[in-house]
Amino acid sequence: MAGGDKKKGKKKGPKKKALLARIAELEAQLSGPKGPLVSPLAPEFPTLPAIDGVRFASGHAGVKGGPKPGGRTDVMLAEIASGSAIAGVFTTSGTRSAAVRDGQAKLKARAASGGWAILVNSGNANAFTGAAGEDSVGAICAAASHALGLPASRVLTSSTGVIGEPLPHDRVTAIIDALAARLDAGGMEDAARAIMTTDTFPKGATRTVELDGKAVTIAGIAKGSGMIAPDMATMLAYVFTDASITDRALQTMVSDLTKSTFNAVTVDSDTSTSDTLIVAATGRAGNEEIASSRSAAGKAFRTALHEVLHDLALQLVMDGEGATKLVEVEVTGAANALDARRVASAIANSPLVKTAIAGEDPNWGRVVMAVGKSGARADRDRLTIRFGDITVAEKGQRAPDYTEDAGAAYMTRDRIRLSVDLGLGSASDRMWTCDLTYRYVEINADYRS
Repeated sequence: MAGGDKKKGKKKGPKKKALLARIAELEAQLSGPKGPLVSPLAPEFPTLPAIDGVRFASGHAGVKGGPKPGGRTDVMLAEIASGSAIAGVFTTSGTRSAAVRDGQAKLKARAASGGWAILVNSGNANAFTGAAGEDSVGAICAAASHALGLPASRVLTSSTGVIGEPLPHDRVTAIIDALAARLDAGGMEDAARAIMTTDTFPKGATRTVELDGKAVTIAGIAKGSGMIAPDMATMLAYVFTDASITDRALQTMVSDLTKSTFNAVTVDSDTSTSDTLIVAATGRAGNEEIASSRSAAGKAFRTALHEVLHDLALQLVMDGEGATKLVEVEVTGAANALDARRVASAIANSPLVKTAIAGEDPNWGRVVMAVGKSGARADRDRLTIRFGDITVAEKGQRAPDYTEDAGAAYMTRDRIRLSVDLGLGSASDRMWTCDLTYRYVEINADYRS
């Protein structure tokens, strides 16, 4: 009892007071007159250039809750010119959505010819909805096919939102003709906003690269905030370029680059049923067609595409539900590549590591724990842990020059790097995550309300 009384009467230290003040500030922003809380890590939305051969339109269908005057946009349509190359990567979830299954089949078959269309709705994932979900995809594809004059086999759909609720597809099909009538090459930013769910900011990225004396442009949008974990993360992403490239070369690049971009980010270790990445190349830039990622032009284009995908992937983490810190986890010296990923994933997904970062607590013992539980080969006496450039632990114990004050000061940053060298080999890996805050619980506890 005496010990309990002592703990009960213990005064809050300056650090805890500051953390509680910060929480109060965030709650005030959430409910105050300034409107919805935006992630403190949110970057400025870039000016996305028009991609020759791609047009966009967005509209309000009221997918969740029904149509309302002045309601937020929740459907986007993209029309892609005939002759374009297209590639895609999807979630491998065993409960993946009807839209994902349909898209996988269509990209594999590549039936008919002509252009492509992508139609995305937010507010309802159309996942775990049985045969009704497949019927909804069919109805949406048929409506888009009719409005755009494309075979239904060339229409790809995505849905994001609540799982297990039937998709009221009639609300979507009711506005497709209107969307088709106002397709515009400059509508990519509006499209980025239409696909948002719990996102606090729209996500976009662009790069240019010169190929064969021609300026090639790449621009993309994405959505994602929670249910983010490797295996495509939980997100939707659509990237467009005017480069000339074969379907095969584009698919090879996209499949490979996904490993170090969208499959290297995690917010909460939960993989979505709807993850989709589509990349389309219209060929309008006039460069010599890229047939291999190993050619000089192929390497240059691949580098620029990687930058766009990486940029979008990091924005997912920056918008992690309740996130206040972007965390890079770097693992070196692993015995093999699998072990490197195991350790990176164990650290990046650990609730204990992530909550320590949220509280700005340099609790390096939690990193030690994550390494040990990962299943990777590890040796206590060869392990080195760093926070940024600060060596925290080495040779089986705390580093002799490390101080708690130095670690605590580093943890106040909004961008943090945790480095682990296993000292066992030459394999390495890198992942990105965010802190885990009270706000994450709030968002997910109220998600369906």
